[in-house]
Amino acid sequence: MITIMIKRAERENIDEIKRLWKVCFPDVDERYQDFFFKNVVRPEDCYIKVLEGKIVATLVRNKHALMFNSRVLQASMIMGVAVHPEYRHRGYMHEMMDIIVDACEHSELLTLIQTEKPELYEPFGFRTIYQRTQFQIQRKDVTRITNFGCAYDPAPLDLLKVYSAFIKRFNGFYARDLGYFVNYKKEIKAVGGKIVAYYNGKDQIQGYAAMIPDGEQLKVQEMIYLDSMSLIKLCNAALQERKIVNLYVSEAEDLSKVFPEALKKSYPSTMARLNDPKLFTKLFRKKIDTIEEAFAISHRPLNLNEFN
Repeated sequence: MITIMIKRAERENIDEIKRLWKVCFPDVDERYQDFFFKNVVRPEDCYIKVLEGKIVATLVRNKHALMFNSRVLQASMIMGVAVHPEYRHRGYMHEMMDIIVDACEHSELLTLIQTEKPELYEPFGFRTIYQRTQFQIQRKDVTRITNFGCAYDPAPLDLLKVYSAFIKRFNGFYARDLGYFVNYKKEIKAVGGKIVAYYNGKDQIQGYAAMIPDGEQLKVQEMIYLDSMSLIKLCNAALQERKIVNLYVSEAEDLSKVFPEALKKSYPSTMARLNDPKLFTKLFRKKIDTIEEAFAISHRPLNLNEFN
């Protein structure tokens, strides 16, 4: 008799989950994978499907607090959805998603997922609600200035201060604290990257950029800036690392005026599911039935720049 079960992972399952990730996500940096399972998620945040003693499918439910219209909402990010190639097309992931969605419905208002294949998650009630924009910038796109004021080991507290000042322009972001930035610095370092900050003449932090090498190019996965000077300073610092820099920002940040000649493309980034329309309606005093209607009442542009 074939034994199949879906359960939460335990610590002794992590190494096998990591091996499954290597098969399903060959492009994921192994250093990031090690960091993720050591510092970001607990074993019980991972769900696994076991067939005859072998893990054949897995996903992660990482809980976060999300800020929306000045309220803190309970939410989670579904990530690391993986099925071993030899066991696909058997409905295993559908079973796991059914279980996760049911758990989320009973414990949180919103559930998020980042995916390049939204059609896989639409049957579970997820809809694309957030897009990001990529600018590919080169030396010709950025005014050349000195890197005076740039620092390569900013304190976590400084990062928190400038992030808090920047993100208040937006909505839908995850709440971050000092511990987040202590971990964030370790995460970027774990994948061979660095965080560069810019300080003004009064020694006040004005922005930072999280830079990760990507072959002959550089990926700036997060750019925080309080004014155009800090943006240009940080872009110059990035161009000292690589000749081509891929800068990722929220769709609301129209940097076309700053980089008019840079290649630009927008793409779907995050899907969301509304788990309790009645509670959402009660909280925000608006009749809400769908996730699209929920995010339509946002007071500010969305910024869901989270990867965990």
